Amino acid sequence: MTQSTNNFDILSICRLFALQDKINTFQPYGNGHINDTFLIRCATVNSHAQTQPAYILQRINHHVFKQPLAVMSNIEHVLSHWWGVLQAQGATQLARKCPQLLSTCDGKAYAIDQDGNVWRMFHFIDDTYTVDVIETPQQAYLAAKAFGQFQQHLAALPAQQLAETIPGFHHTRNRFQALIRAIDADSHARVDAVRPEIEFALAHEADTGLLLDLQALGRLPLRVTHNDTKINNVLFDVSTGQPLCVVDLDTVMPGLVAYDFGDMVRTAATTAIEDEVDIRRVDIRMDLFKALAQGYLASAGDSLSDAEKHSLAFGGKLITLEQGIRFLTDYLQGDSYYKTRYAQHNLDRTCNQFALVRAIEANLSEMERLVTR
Repeated sequence: MTQSTNNFDILSICRLFALQDKINTFQPYGNGHINDTFLIRCATVNSHAQTQPAYILQRINHHVFKQPLAVMSNIEHVLSHWWGVLQAQGATQLARKCPQLLSTCDGKAYAIDQDGNVWRMFHFIDDTYTVDVIETPQQAYLAAKAFGQFQQHLAALPAQQLAETIPGFHHTRNRFQALIRAIDADSHARVDAVRPEIEFALAHEADTGLLLDLQALGRLPLRVTHNDTKINNVLFDVSTGQPLCVVDLDTVMPGLVAYDFGDMVRTAATTAIEDEVDIRRVDIRMDLFKALAQGYLASAGDSLSDAEKHSLAFGGKLITLEQGIRFLTDYLQGDSYYKTRYAQHNLDRTCNQFALVRAIEANLSEMERLVTR
């Protein structure tokens, strides 16, 4: 076992945490692109144990999350409340249904190394699996049920107790204004080549403020939301195939439930990934949308107001539109934010997302009927 990985002295970092067992192995883990993640396996003194004690060690990327301590404060609030709700409900196997942080040697939820990096360690939940792409309505139902349960468990936690760690993350009106500034600046002389895409975005300006206006009027409350509701952030139990819990809590902060549900629609109910260049292949799968709506409302429905339920279908359109606007803005600014593999990558992503917006618009009445029914 080497001591260093990715220029980090993993063993020294692990010593900052209150590990009771000797480290046996560690290795990079997962396919995430933001944080540095390692799976730590420890030797066990119990010869009858079926698995070695294991932990997930992560370095928070402070270039993406510029307030890493606020991120950790949010996670602590959420996990404490979540655990308490499960206990009150008499849930069994709590350690498999709610992520657990391992404290540092001085009792904190995070450690800071000599270079100023912020680290945290979670207990690893064994005998689980994740799914990257939803293929069946049953998968969609179960994933949405998991995110709905997450919402239901945190319904009583005041959103104001959490920090907005990425300011304006889903403030679609601000995203639209950023696009306008990029058009006016035309810093890379690309505006003339994307007139149709710009016109599409301009034609949807009114949509960008609709939910924000309802929030300002008090009709849509701020909730504790996950803000990264992709299916691969749900852990499934190997033995039962049922969802156990939601993970990847870095973006948990105040938001609207329509944002969480909308991102599920954008990523899970489409016929093509967002990098698909043939927009003729981009459509909305209504069977998957129906399953998402049924799963989410089956678990979160009782905690949501009627106005929130009515906003869910539109949330799918809005978040898809927002993502297209963000891709187009980045393209006009010279591809400075999203990683790209070729010159037109962000433009292709833009066209893809706008095609999905059109498909959602064509089916929005039926989507709204399915949700409200």
